[in-house]
This record gives sequence, C-alpha cells and structure tokens, in this order.
Amino acid sequence: MRAVASVINAAGLLKSNPLYETATEDQVLLCALRDVNVPKFLKDDLPLFENIISDLFPGIVKPEIDLGALLVKLKEKCHENKLQPIDGFIDKIIQLYDTCAVRHGLMLVGPTGGGKTSNYKMLAASMSALVGTGDFQKTHYHILNPKSITMEQLYGGLDPATNEWDDGIAALLVADSAKDNSPDKHWIMFDGPVDALWIESMNTVLDDNKKLCLNSGAIINLTSRMTMMFEVEDLVHASPATVSRCGMIYMEPAGIGLGPLVKSWIERLPNSMRLRK
Repeated sequence: MRAVASVINAAGLLKSNPLYETATEDQVLLCALRDVNVPKFLKDDLPLFENIISDLFPGIVKPEIDLGALLVKLKEKCHENKLQPIDGFIDKIIQLYDTCAVRHGLMLVGPTGGGKTSNYKMLAASMSALVGTGDFQKTHYHILNPKSITMEQLYGGLDPATNEWDDGIAALLVADSAKDNSPDKHWIMFDGPVDALWIESMNTVLDDNKKLCLNSGAIINLTSRMTMMFEVEDLVHASPATVSRCGMIYMEPAGIGLGPLVKSWIERLPNSMRLRK
C-alpha cells in the first residue's frame, strides 16, 4: 500500500507540473511508475522492468522533460568539486530529487565507490544555488553515524548521576530542524549500517504521521521541509517494516565505472604532480 501511495503522490505532482501540461494520463502514470521504481533496480534488472512497462503501456512514449536550470547547475557543481558529470551519475541525482518529492524517508544504498555521498551533496549544493528559481530552496544536511554512539547518545536517556533526561544527538538534530520556520530544507543523514537495534525507533518517523517519539514522552513532529535519509552499504540487517517505509535509490559502482574515478583523482592532484605531455 505504501508503494501504491507513492505512485499516486508522484502522479499527482507530475499532473500539477506545468512541464506535463500536454501529457496524457497514461504518460503521467507511466512517468510516475518509472520515477518511483527505477531508482531501486540494479543495472541488470532495468531491461526486465522496461519490458513489463512496455506490456502495461503499449505504444505509450515517455515524454522528454527538460530539467533546465537544475541540470545545468548540477554539471556546474560537479566540475567545481572535480567530479565527472557522466549520465549515470546525473541520472541518480535526478532520481534522488524525484524521490525526495514523494517520500520523507529514503535510503541511498550501494557499496563504496557508487557515489552515494557525492550524490546528495551535489544535489543540495545545486538546489541551494538555485534559490529564487522555481521551487528550489536552500538545503542543509546534518550527518551522523548511528553506530558510532550508544542508543542513549542517539535518542536520549536518563543520566544515572542526576536522574535527569539528556537529549540524544538525533533528537536534537530533528528538534532543531523542526524549529526552523524558514523555507530551507533539512536532510537528516544517518551514515552507517541499518539494523534493528536502532532503526525500529524510527518507524513512527517514517510513517505518514512523521513523528519522532522519545522514551521521555516527548514527541517531535517533522515538517514538510524535512527528509530522513540513510546512507548504507546494504540492507542485510534491515527489517521489511523499515524497507517498506523508505524510498530506495540503489547506486552501484558499475553504473559509474573506473574511468570517472581515475579522472577525478587526477584532477585533484597538485599541478606539480600531474603527468605532463
């Protein structure tokens, strides 16, 4: 049901987008299904998905949408940070942008070398640079590793010495972001393994009610400008309850290749160390 709701929300957003004014309902639904499902598939799974879509929508052509300023700014920011704006990398950034529009909880999944960190950083930088253009707002991301600290340090707990409640890091980040009345966007990034020891406490946040319930009895409501993100290598220890609540964007190193990594490494070398012709 959550997947169906995501498709419906995506279709509603596309229908209200001026870029889709001339698109038929079949084309809007086709785009919504692709936007919600394509990010989670592996490279080898995409042909199978395309075959299923072609059977469901025979003869329907996906409309080509001009991303305009966002696409230009993404490539500009990639060059500034000595990253290579290849199609595979840019496509994943656009998928993250589309997923943020329909989900307030999402996961960037994939092994090291897939570009997960650069993905959201380039998108945040581009959106911040486009403030005043369209619906873009300044974007902040707050990073913490949930496995580097204890559960009490993450969510909060009673101080054994004073018997007073000490707020956890995650609770403080969420509370501070929720108090921000500006139109800025806030991404809370949990950069670390996902397992049942700490992620189950996030289920109420990832639900539609979007509330962080603490053991102290405090309840923090997320705003529409907040997104909970998880950067993980795999979902081996994640429960189905958590996975079903999040949008998934899978980033595999095979989608980027070794060439762009080598080129970026060379560009970051001091001029004196670069090979001369």
